[in-house]
Amino acid sequence: MAQNESGAGAAEIVALEWQDVLSRDAEIIDPQVPLSAYARSELRQLYPAVSHGTLYLSRCTRFPYSRDVPTVFRLVAGGYTVIRLSDGAELGEAATPDEAFALVVDNLPPGTGPAIDGTADDL
Repeated sequence: MAQNESGAGAAEIVALEWQDVLSRDAEIIDPQVPLSAYARSELRQLYPAVSHGTLYLSRCTRFPYSRDVPTVFRLVAGGYTVIRLSDGAELGEAATPDEAFALVVDNLPPGTGPAIDGTADDL
């Protein structure tokens, strides 16, 4: 397992970041969104980050992060849309976070496994 300067491996880095994301205040992100993602083992092994109320998932733990894991965005009118940022592909809409993250899992890049301790350039 690769380790960073602090000696932590990628799995430990990801687990610690998930703890942080899952403990975020509801004013930062709807708690159901990270809970729905975390409930899926395929997504729980990816590096999570929150920005502007949106959960982003990466196949690596350092910047620049991968942009090929689909992202779930809340729609103003209700529900969610799933978009792959690397090419702008709109993958579908869903009524609930659970349905949206099912779409994410169905559209993961081939060979997606646990996040690596590195950047998108290392993938």
